[in-house]
Amino acid sequence: MALPAIPALPPLPDEAIQLHATASSWRAAVTLAGACLARAGAAEPRYADEMIRMIEEHGPYVVIAPGLALAHARPGPEVLGDGLAVVTLSTPVAFGHPHNDPVHVVLALAVHSPERHLRMVAELANLFNDSDAVERLADADSADQVRAILGAAA
Repeated sequence: MALPAIPALPPLPDEAIQLHATASSWRAAVTLAGACLARAGAAEPRYADEMIRMIEEHGPYVVIAPGLALAHARPGPEVLGDGLAVVTLSTPVAFGHPHNDPVHVVLALAVHSPERHLRMVAELANLFNDSDAVERLADADSADQVRAILGAAA
């Protein structure tokens, strides 16, 4: 069953999806997600550094549900356009969240405007009220399965 589509969800091309990846730490996982955004043309590679900096400054607030992190940073010159990336991890990593660790699905969001950024973070977080959505993403074996779960377009 697909989650309800977000009308404003950015496209999710194959370049923005990496499945069953290996990361040694939460920083490495966020770096992988940032690289997906860069490959998809949504952000410069240094956007990953901004996402990491936000987590270092504010703690693991990006771990929004058990097993799920929604990495993002403020709109800035590193953002080239709206984009979403999905990285699933073969071995989960800890972000330091007291209840929702370890993480095996990392979403990364790059949004060009501050108003849209806040709306997209909230709407993406709401998608995961479906308690098995994170597990279905973690188990996905293709980009098409990921897009079907999220209700996203290629």
